[in-house]
Amino acid sequence: MGEFSKQLEQVAVLLARAGEGAAEQGGILSGENPVHYSAADPFRLWVIQVVIIIGFTQILALGLGKIRQPRVIAEVIGGVLLGPTAMGRIPHFSSTIFPDAAMPLLSLTSTIGLILFLFLVGLEIDTRMIKRNVKASFTVSVAGLLIPLGLGAALGVGVYNEFIDKSVNFGHFLLFTAVAIGITAFPVLCRILTELKLLDTQVGVVVLSAGVGNDVIGWILLALTVALVNSSAGLTALWVLLVCAGYCIFLLYPVRWGFVWLARRTGSLEQGAPTTFMMTVTLLVVFISAFFTDIIGVHAIFGGFLAGLIVPHDNGFAISLVEKIEDLVSILFLPLYFTLSGLRTNLGLLNDGKAWGYTILICVVAFSSKFFSCGLAALAFGFNWREAGAIGSLMSCKGLVELIVLNIGLQAGVLNAKTFSMFVVHALILTFITTPLTLLFYPSKYRSISGAPPKADRSDTEGKGHAEGKSPHPDSDDLMSRFALVLEKVEELPAAMTLSQLLQPNVNSSTPTLVESTTSATQIAEVLAPAEGGGTPMIPPPQAPRKITVDAIRLMELTHRASAVFRSQEAEALMYNDPVISVYRAFGQLNQLAVSASLSIVSYDDFADVISEHVVNSDTEMLLIPWSRGPTTLLTPPDAPLSPSAAAQSTSAMPGSYGGGRQGRSNPFDGVFHKTTTLDQTDSVVHSEFIRSVFLRCPCEVALFVERGTAVSARSLAPGQRLFLPFFGGPDDRLALKFLVQLCAREGVEARVVYVRKGDLEGGDSRDSEVEGKEGALSPPMSPAMNHLTVAAADTVYGAYNTQTRLSSDTADNLLWEKYTNAEQVSTLPPHARAALSRMTFTAETTPKPLHRVTELVEAEATRVSEAGGRTLVVLAGRSRRMAVESLAAELREIMSRPTQAGAGAGARMGSSVPKTLGDVGAALVARHLEASLLVVQAASASSAD
Repeated sequence: MGEFSKQLEQVAVLLARAGEGAAEQGGILSGENPVHYSAADPFRLWVIQVVIIIGFTQILALGLGKIRQPRVIAEVIGGVLLGPTAMGRIPHFSSTIFPDAAMPLLSLTSTIGLILFLFLVGLEIDTRMIKRNVKASFTVSVAGLLIPLGLGAALGVGVYNEFIDKSVNFGHFLLFTAVAIGITAFPVLCRILTELKLLDTQVGVVVLSAGVGNDVIGWILLALTVALVNSSAGLTALWVLLVCAGYCIFLLYPVRWGFVWLARRTGSLEQGAPTTFMMTVTLLVVFISAFFTDIIGVHAIFGGFLAGLIVPHDNGFAISLVEKIEDLVSILFLPLYFTLSGLRTNLGLLNDGKAWGYTILICVVAFSSKFFSCGLAALAFGFNWREAGAIGSLMSCKGLVELIVLNIGLQAGVLNAKTFSMFVVHALILTFITTPLTLLFYPSKYRSISGAPPKADRSDTEGKGHAEGKSPHPDSDDLMSRFALVLEKVEELPAAMTLSQLLQPNVNSSTPTLVESTTSATQIAEVLAPAEGGGTPMIPPPQAPRKITVDAIRLMELTHRASAVFRSQEAEALMYNDPVISVYRAFGQLNQLAVSASLSIVSYDDFADVISEHVVNSDTEMLLIPWSRGPTTLLTPPDAPLSPSAAAQSTSAMPGSYGGGRQGRSNPFDGVFHKTTTLDQTDSVVHSEFIRSVFLRCPCEVALFVERGTAVSARSLAPGQRLFLPFFGGPDDRLALKFLVQLCAREGVEARVVYVRKGDLEGGDSRDSEVEGKEGALSPPMSPAMNHLTVAAADTVYGAYNTQTRLSSDTADNLLWEKYTNAEQVSTLPPHARAALSRMTFTAETTPKPLHRVTELVEAEATRVSEAGGRTLVVLAGRSRRMAVESLAAELREIMSRPTQAGAGAGARMGSSVPKTLGDVGAALVARHLEASLLVVQAASASSAD
């Protein structure tokens, strides 16, 4: 009878005993001890065991994850600590928490989880991988099997003579030892390759392909070993092997054909996700397969593994299938199984030099046999010594599969407790050193990308010629044409499309329309006036449309889930099937944007590094980061204040809504400064940290578009777009002004620019001033520029600049302002700039409270736009975290304390992450809940006027 069947029988006996007497129904109220094991109600102790096991493994995984160690190490170490090695030495701990009578139920639960896990392992194996670099992969796989198998069998002779009872069959033990030394942990290997970003390298391709073959052959040898051990005679073992082989053929061909046909028939393959019926069929196939392999004398896990091999990988079907069950398996079932391995490990049995000597020998033989055989095979195929060292280190990984093999050996009686502990220590050590050795041999600067999977797909190649040049200087008249756009979520598409549409001028531009200006519109009109002696006005002639290229950087988070690892392996196909990339590419075609796409699946902490690296490699001039509007909630608590936009939506509720009730909508920062019904309170803080990391590390200009204002309505259909820029000065504001001129080159886009300067006036009223002259107090002295870590997240604190840098920056501000407002200089600008300036209004104001005045101007501008039925106002602002002209922190705190329509002092509870992310101007507008989207820009450090 198989191991799985024995566990079922033990549980049935326990349940039968439980039915012999009636249990007390009062529970702890009747004085029962929930920790005491009761056959009538084993669930109580089972829950306690599960909570302790999961708690231990999660705490250990947090620490070990910081040094890039696989989760399985935390699970096994947690079991070792809970077992007789550590906590088992506490009096009555093991007999109370893990009594022998309760172990059958825990073992059965863990075995069910192990069957599902091996099903996921089978899903990971894609035979198409073997075709990639076939010769090198085959050679590495064969060398990594034959030599370790031989040395493992030789090692087994010494271990058998010293530690194994002679009643154990010598041949069976040697075969088992050979398999334990020769097998490679393919699931852990995939995880390590993904975390180290090696999947698309030559090393990753070879190791993954060799690991597939190594894993399959290892499981076949293990099935052979189990069949021999469980059979009473050689003829019985032969029958077991023949039946197992026949079942494999039956499952891999007729059953697989039927499974694929059913998946197509139910539409699961077409949708890329299993239906409920298809999920039911899949689970039945898994457990029936496990049951069959168990009753014929092979372990039940082989049935689960074989069931995973029949699932098709087309259209992301396998990934979606994994997502349905992976959390339950990885969080609950797997920790139980590997903790049981730790409970069976007693390091106290390794109490003499001979035991530790053989443990070290096992580690040396297992590592050296894999490392040198696979490394030399790689050298023979032209890999350099670093690549060969990385291949040898990766192929020596043990992990999950090794521990499964050891547990099978212990259950079969081939291993005793002492040798089991020795092999567990060897598995932990080899798994632990895999990642450090790989990084030592093969750091990122020496990696070569495999030519097989293309990382980008350009739909238009005309813009590639620009990559040879440099980014235009911020004070030049050259337009930026190479943009990179970050796309993380599908919710960011509306904001990304809104911003991208502004980048592309109209192909057939009509005559620009003059915008009335209080300061310089008359001067600009003179440039466009009729020439002396009559004739037609000097209207800028139509120009050929600029070729704008946008490189969409699609980011997906690499989590600890198996589906994330599967997705990273299929990134090549996923890039063509991803809905976010497909939708944005179609948008680019409709708007004549040359869109390229790249996809990266990395951990969330690595997002900023991936973006920075991509920007450098693609020679991007400006990085665009869209920040989408928060989720809409239909029901709002009666006492919850509404934002102005939500109030506007409530008063204009569409017919058919819930009685025209209150409809609250959050913006990305609502959850930061007050509690509402928003669903993204935590996400907004985390995303703020990500954005600040990008601002800190990105070497090019960065523009953050925060989409706020009303949701989709009739206003969104308005043809024009109104922009507003409060200009304070400094490199970020100069970039904002230049970018504004570029955006206004699109017909229908109008803008107003206000030069805001701080000055003491009687009565505190602001007044218009001439553009000549520029006053302003310096910021308080600060330390030199440095990277500063705060509680919120990584941020950058910049010091105040000295007299020379101040004069240089002030001069650059005045020259740029004069360039766009002086009639003589405007006449020398390119046609696109003159056309854009004809749609812009320039004014200058002096006020003792610049932020207050800016919020008043934006509020008035937003009201006019709303009354006119135009699109939501977009406010451009420099982030001004570096070389800011004024220190506005005190005034920002005053604005935050003022009552708003959203409630008294609603901004007072705004977190520190908002001004750190958006700067003081952007934070003030958010704190006032103004109906306007934000476009916050930061200039590259090389382009600042120092």
